[in-house]
Amino acid sequence: MARFTFLHAADLHLGSPLTGLAMKDETVARRFAAASREAFSELVTQAIAEKVAFVVVAGDIYDGDWKDTSIGLFFNREVSRLARIGIPLFLIRGNHDAESEITKAVTLPENVFEFPSRKAETHRLDAFNVAIHGRSFADRAATENYAIAYPPPVAGWFNVGMLHTSCEGNAAHAVYAPCTVAELAGRGYDYWALGHIHEQAVLHRDPWIVYSGNLQGRSVRECGPKGAILVDVADVRVTGLRPLVVDRARWLHVTVPVADIPDEAGLLQAVREALQAPLSETTGRMTALRVTLTGRTSLHDRLRARRNELRDEVQALANHVHDDAWLEALKFATMDPAVTLTVVPGVGGVDPAALLVGLEHDGDVRLRAAELIALVRAKLPGGVGEGALDDLDAILAEARSVASARALGGAA
Repeated sequence: MARFTFLHAADLHLGSPLTGLAMKDETVARRFAAASREAFSELVTQAIAEKVAFVVVAGDIYDGDWKDTSIGLFFNREVSRLARIGIPLFLIRGNHDAESEITKAVTLPENVFEFPSRKAETHRLDAFNVAIHGRSFADRAATENYAIAYPPPVAGWFNVGMLHTSCEGNAAHAVYAPCTVAELAGRGYDYWALGHIHEQAVLHRDPWIVYSGNLQGRSVRECGPKGAILVDVADVRVTGLRPLVVDRARWLHVTVPVADIPDEAGLLQAVREALQAPLSETTGRMTALRVTLTGRTSLHDRLRARRNELRDEVQALANHVHDDAWLEALKFATMDPAVTLTVVPGVGGVDPAALLVGLEHDGDVRLRAAELIALVRAKLPGGVGEGALDDLDAILAEARSVASARALGGAA
């Protein structure tokens, strides 16, 4: 019975300028850029240690066109490590590294096979009876359904499909090469290695349709462990998936309820307790931390008045737990408990500010806002908007304030 393991990765985004992060702290942005490279180096190291049969990378190896060849030479150096011990690597281009986006190149080793963009093709690995099918993006805006024109499976072999896609859609990501789970399952392949969505997800089993997620979180929208997936195969069937964590820096968002806390000392103690466990889990990695305070509290106005001092205190508390934690933001999502519906002459008899309290927590409002933010982000150059557009709660809270002010005839 033939047994082997292969590695499924995607969305390396090597060379990302991390513009939004750099606007807040250039040093941290440089460290996260280095972490992306280190994560890929660790991926190669783990592939070698696991003695994988092959590696597939499902698009967005690069974040965009190279400023120079250094990032291409880095990728070449790492995949050459695989080549020297005979591990082949298969790749497709996604929206960020489509043929129209990347103008420079370096010669890659012979173990690297890049699928063409004109149509999907098949590459066979005779040693393992594996057929790998894939298609690259010619242009960033790949709006057609690629999946329906993929080749038929090779009978009796283990068939892998590689696709960079917005399968079933996702409000947090722009739509490229759209398809459905049913369309992929109907191709007759044994495993679909998907890219584009930055969270690991199993969309279907038997056949397996899987997003590997990205190797390294790039903003607070990408919290938690990041990496790739080891796929174990026996007798032309997937026998198991093993998440492989390789990130070298991590994003963390901690929400702290502060309702009923009477004073600032009690609030800081609540923050300390909330940070203890999650920061302890990121030991050994640089951690970018966001803390959001929530709830109705009598401290509502005082918190905002002491925003800068509180931020320093929370940074200090993070340092007590973790030796390499950076407080990216302290957010206030609190409400004044005294806010109630009141009568305001001339605007329908109701206070608009009170009427809109909590609107940002409405599920339909949040879904529509997330869709609009994703649309705006897709139209911006790579990295722009990561800071200003990554906090849905803050955007909705600000929108509520503007709407209230305009309803009352203010100049918001």
